[in-house]
Amino acid sequence: MSRINKNVVLALLTLTSSAFLLFQLYYYKHYLSAKNAAGLSKSKGSRIGFDSIQWRAVKKFIMLTSNQNVPVFLIDPLILELINKNFEQVKNTSYGSTSECKFFCVPRDFTAFALQYHLRKNEEGWIQVAENMGFQCIKIESKDPRLDGIDSLSGTEIPLHYICKLATHAIHLIVFHERSGNYLWHGHLRLKEHIDRKFVPFRKLRFGRYPGAFDRPELQQVTVDGLEVLIPKDPMYFVEEIPHSRFIECRYKEARAFFQQYLDDNTVEAMAFRKSAKELLQLAAKTLNKLGIPFWLSSGTCLGWYRQCNIIPYSKDVDLGIFIQDYKSDIILAFQDAGLPLKHKFGKVEDSLELSFQGKDDVKLDIFFFYEETDHMWNGGTQAKTGKKFKYLFPKFTLCWTEFVDMKVHVPCETLEYIEANYGKTWKIPVKTWDWKRSPPNVQPNGVWPISEWDEVIQLY
Repeated sequence: MSRINKNVVLALLTLTSSAFLLFQLYYYKHYLSAKNAAGLSKSKGSRIGFDSIQWRAVKKFIMLTSNQNVPVFLIDPLILELINKNFEQVKNTSYGSTSECKFFCVPRDFTAFALQYHLRKNEEGWIQVAENMGFQCIKIESKDPRLDGIDSLSGTEIPLHYICKLATHAIHLIVFHERSGNYLWHGHLRLKEHIDRKFVPFRKLRFGRYPGAFDRPELQQVTVDGLEVLIPKDPMYFVEEIPHSRFIECRYKEARAFFQQYLDDNTVEAMAFRKSAKELLQLAAKTLNKLGIPFWLSSGTCLGWYRQCNIIPYSKDVDLGIFIQDYKSDIILAFQDAGLPLKHKFGKVEDSLELSFQGKDDVKLDIFFFYEETDHMWNGGTQAKTGKKFKYLFPKFTLCWTEFVDMKVHVPCETLEYIEANYGKTWKIPVKTWDWKRSPPNVQPNGVWPISEWDEVIQLY
């Protein structure tokens, strides 16, 4: 019995030892070895996610532009938003110290950069270098719109976009050109017949569906996923500009045709008025921009831009539009501080507000506030002597940037509909006598202000 007990005990001990040994082997294989491998990899500097095609394409592109002195900065909205959310982390990251790819490895088809064309040194040599590095590149060119007003130079082509593809990821390089209003402009990406429509998924591009205009951003260098890049100092300001960046050109060709039919007024008086009106518009824009109030060219000033790319010399004033929701109570004080005294105030914020300020040389600034209804927009007018109210109806419109008298300003994107609402189908014909109560086809009576409100809604200075 004792012998049997000894054998049983020995067998149990052997079985237990074997089970423990198997457990140790399993634990080492599935837990300790994995943990040690991770620690070993980390100690050797292995980095997570840096094998993605997105990161490798961006890295090669940054190396290329750095070596070739191509002045670019990152404008990709997806990456800029991610950087903005993690800005403190990005700001405190040094070159090469990142262990995990968090930005450039995000799945996407494109990464967008901007080329500062006015700072370029190497005209086209970088494209050949890019192709030697494995990129496939296409170049989009078109006529330089800045030269459309000059007969001898119109038709000159400039680069607008480059798309360089590495494997399945593409770099979209948007060419930013300087404009005379001290802002940056890019052109429309219009594919020519010889370009392969399947080269990249063009419809997914965030830039190039239409020309765009941007304030000139101040840049800063940061390290993103171990790569040194330039980005706008205020990333979200730039990102927020993108959906509102659409730009439309003045119609230079039509303006030349207009002046062939109706001679331009180049008298001393006309030139003096245009100079004063331009200065007044610049001062008004500076004042409103400081207040953060968006505005657009309206009435005769808008007609002058659209019809003849200039200020109408017999208009005698500058007209601006503002949406009533953008009204700020300190607007009058701001203009007075800028040296423009209030000439009159008609209406009130809830109804038909209109402000007029006196500029120098008897040039007036009129600001019309627009109200939105379900299917149209309108601004009001008031006759000071009678208290009669008028309403001017416009089809709904959005705002685009344009360049006018060396300034970046807004105009209605649907400009023709806006002009025709205000001036009718005969807007191309100059009319020097204009009755604001009867001449506009979009004017209609809108009642009379109660006499008890006249002191509030009719203020003359």
